[in-house]
Amino acid sequence: MTHWKPALALLAALMFGGPLAGCGGSGALLAPGAVVDDSTITAGVREAIGRSTELVAADIDVATREGIVQLSGYVGSAENVATAASVARTVKGVKSVRNDLRLK
Repeated sequence: MTHWKPALALLAALMFGGPLAGCGGSGALLAPGAVVDDSTITAGVREAIGRSTELVAADIDVATREGIVQLSGYVGSAENVATAASVARTVKGVKSVRNDLRLK
């Protein structure tokens, strides 16, 4: 009669422990419809701009509010203005880009 208790405990651990095991993750995988916070978006845009060979990341400031990214600073050409906005739009969570970049 007591043989079912260990099996029940194991079953409960698998049912309830399994889904909870992923709760402490890095958050890299987002559920559909999940909201990305502004600081994560800003960091992602800065990283994406830094990977671009056409842009100088140190010359571009990035700020995000409610998913709207604002780019400011100076770039060398009109093409770089467009490239920065295009790169920013590729980041997950960006709703729109306000491009206030100026030419040097």
